[in-house]
Amino acid sequence: MKHWIGICILILTILAISFVVAANINVLVPSTNVRTLAEIYLKYTYYPWDKYFTAMSPEACTSIVWDFRGLDTVFETMVFYLAIIGAIALARGVPLKLPREIKGELGLSLIVKTVTKIVPVLIIAVAGSIALHGHLTPGGGFQGGATAAVAPVLILVVFSQFYLLKRGVNKNSMLLLRSIGLTGIGITAFAAVLIGLATGHYAFVLQNQPKPLAPDISLPAFVGGQLISGSLWFFNFFEFLAVAAGFTIVFLLITLPEKLAEAKEEKHVAEGGEK
Repeated sequence: MKHWIGICILILTILAISFVVAANINVLVPSTNVRTLAEIYLKYTYYPWDKYFTAMSPEACTSIVWDFRGLDTVFETMVFYLAIIGAIALARGVPLKLPREIKGELGLSLIVKTVTKIVPVLIIAVAGSIALHGHLTPGGGFQGGATAAVAPVLILVVFSQFYLLKRGVNKNSMLLLRSIGLTGIGITAFAAVLIGLATGHYAFVLQNQPKPLAPDISLPAFVGGQLISGSLWFFNFFEFLAVAAGFTIVFLLITLPEKLAEAKEEKHVAEGGEK
């Protein structure tokens, strides 16, 4: 009897939802008309006939993220980097280093290791393509960096953390790479302003191409005949480095051997801290 009551309630719920959807079909189904703001973005992403409003990039998402609303992206990106800083702070004092002796063979089987030696190279190649072509095709620095971070995860699982540490992929080296990425993003953001100060012209922070109030300053849209879309290529490249390094740091900390974490806690308690 209880089962029949449940079935009836389910049928009535489906009928009620169907009625609501049918009554509001015009609201729930998106209009086929392109909104005015979308038309502007689509028109001016790559529109060399009006140099004061275009981002000189055929990829609309990248144009919006790093040009039309670039300042919003900077603040959103800061949230991710603050999360990385928090993860590093939680693991401070825990050494990421090779043990003096490693007993036994670490990682998975020889067959898996052999295949894995090839796959990370392909992952990095795809990630680089996603990042460096982000101003031309769907992708970008964050997507490319997140893809590249899959390579160290794969190596951590198959070979163990010590395989990366032995080859110099550790917290310090990744912090250096991340710092290079963040510095590059900062320099690119202020590039137009710095050029303006050096040449005596007015310019904006995060400026890419010329603007009506800053017509004399812009970053080159083409280099050697290749479209780089001014600042967009540089933003994607440096964010690619920062994101890939940031995720790798987190993965290294997550896979810390338990003994190292316990040693840190014992040291903290010995120094008078609470357990």
